[in-house]
Amino acid sequence: MKHLLEHEPRVRGFLRGLLPTWDDVEEVTQNASLVAWRKFSDFEEGTSFGGWFLTIARYEAMSYRRHLARTPLVFSDELWGHLAVEAEQMTPDQLRRQKLDECLQRMEARNRDLLMKIYSSGVSIREVAKQSGKSEQAFYKVVQRMRSALLKCVTKAIAMEGA
Repeated sequence: MKHLLEHEPRVRGFLRGLLPTWDDVEEVTQNASLVAWRKFSDFEEGTSFGGWFLTIARYEAMSYRRHLARTPLVFSDELWGHLAVEAEQMTPDQLRRQKLDECLQRMEARNRDLLMKIYSSGVSIREVAKQSGKSEQAFYKVVQRMRSALLKCVTKAIAMEGA
């Protein structure tokens, strides 16, 4: 369920590029989610769930498209293929978020927990600095170093992705 919910927005965006209306997107997303749920035992742990879910969504969209073929305006199979390939590509924001998550996972758990704590709702840096036993100014410097390290990691990861 966690994987489905995590990747559903990307699948909806992908399907919106393939289907004519949001109602169609909703229907196909539900169908793809049901198929993924039924076939979850076929998913190979350690591989990309998002890619697997997108593949299911693509086949469900193609099936749905065949259903829509009775309407007068229908795209050719070639155009559908081009649209599917283009829609599968991540937006720059999605890529940045993915690389940020990867970089956060590579951080020491202590530092990652600290960053997550200061970005939690209702928490002030002053409180966290006090809890950590550092002065506010020293704590800001620590946080700035972690942010810089994350920025460097994300920038490098995005550059590697483009290579």
